[in-house]
Amino acid sequence: MNQASKNLNTAIDIVYLWVNGNDGEWRAKREKYAQKLKATGNLSFAKFGNVEGRYRDNDELRFSLRALEKFFPEHGHIYIVTDGQVPDWFQSSDQITLVDHHQLIPHSALPTFDSGNIESYIHHIPGLSERYFYLNDDVFFGAPVCLENWFFEKGFFVSWSDEPEVIGNKLQAESTSLENACRLSKQWLQAKLNKSNQRTDSRVRKMDPHYQHTSRTFSHSPRPMLKSVMMEIERDAPELFERVRSTVFRTWNKPTIISDFVLRWALAHGLAKTIDHSHLYIATGQSLGAQSLKHLKKQFGSLDFFCINDTTDDAHDADPRLLEVRQILNALLPNSSYSEMVKSQDANAIEALKFKQPLGMAV
Repeated sequence: MNQASKNLNTAIDIVYLWVNGNDGEWRAKREKYAQKLKATGNLSFAKFGNVEGRYRDNDELRFSLRALEKFFPEHGHIYIVTDGQVPDWFQSSDQITLVDHHQLIPHSALPTFDSGNIESYIHHIPGLSERYFYLNDDVFFGAPVCLENWFFEKGFFVSWSDEPEVIGNKLQAESTSLENACRLSKQWLQAKLNKSNQRTDSRVRKMDPHYQHTSRTFSHSPRPMLKSVMMEIERDAPELFERVRSTVFRTWNKPTIISDFVLRWALAHGLAKTIDHSHLYIATGQSLGAQSLKHLKKQFGSLDFFCINDTTDDAHDADPRLLEVRQILNALLPNSSYSEMVKSQDANAIEALKFKQPLGMAV
């Protein structure tokens, strides 16, 4: 039995990305680098790549952790990857590690404000379990977690979104990052399939010759991952990792790979399977956002997961749509998790929690 197989019996860790886009110091840094790139002519934002909703903190992480504790209490260690920030409600715990960007990403590549860049490093977190879930902070478990619906012996399950299929093969400036990610995946996998007939290197995992690309995008879900698979994908497609790791902001021609390419690569190599998870995607800025929140209230407890995507973009923080989200999450998930500081504690204690134990570079 190899080490990866042995590690399948360990607890499943959780990795979150989190940013407090309301923090004045962080906002000034973001603006500084946006202006710097604009001045050099090197800035090509992806569609919706630098709007306020991309970074605004609506306390989603607090409620996602509550959902995690409610529906998957047997999880392993939690890692929260941040840009030197700590939630003001955060309670130090042996079960949670805050990972600063500087502890994970080469200093020469910082700062970056692109989650697609940051998430490409998380499988290098020291001590991370072989099997883990990766979540953005706006993604929530919505029912008790049955691991057989997320992992199988050699891989993991993925689910499709309800979005329209992506049209065209070339990356397009007016498309979203996920749409371009779908196109990039198709280009790379088709090129590998064409070359596979000529390869004799037994060290390279062969693609399924019957693999067929679909232009559907993947759901906004908790991402079940295998660390060994991620390491193999990085060895197989280093140029794609280098590409997304060169970004400062989300860029249309360097789209995310974790939310598409990694999943399609695993499907094409027999390390992932599709499954129909029950899920709900809520875009708060769309006209149906309020109706979707009503559906969430009715279906909570029976949804495998849900996502509340802040698409109000440049709305003010007191926008009634954002307040409604907070009210509903408070009603559905009223109980504090062990990660939350008791109200009587001095808020200045936050500073004492900041990254005292450097993890060290693992890349």
